[in-house]
Amino acid sequence: MKKVLLTSFLTIIAVAVLAPAAFAANGESPAETLMGFAAALGLGIAAAGGAIGQGRTASAALEGIARNPGASDKIFTPMILGLALIESLVIYALLIAFIYNKG
Repeated sequence: MKKVLLTSFLTIIAVAVLAPAAFAANGESPAETLMGFAAALGLGIAAAGGAIGQGRTASAALEGIARNPGASDKIFTPMILGLALIESLVIYALLIAFIYNKG
């Protein structure tokens, strides 16, 4: 089992090291290709973090409303504001990915 994991890990490392050279065949430098990979990775992490944050926000708000239905008006507006701010962070990550990946 350890040998299979080591072989898989080394294969992934080899692909990660050789991929920029393979994709740079269209005239881009390897640094430009790595910027594209970094932008995609960063956007994926931002989207995952935003989704987790939005899920926890909605969960906490719904739990608060379930415990005290009379406070739903006081909970709903801040929840929507928080969700909008969380989503704006993901949109900022998307804009940064577009700015640094000019190709």
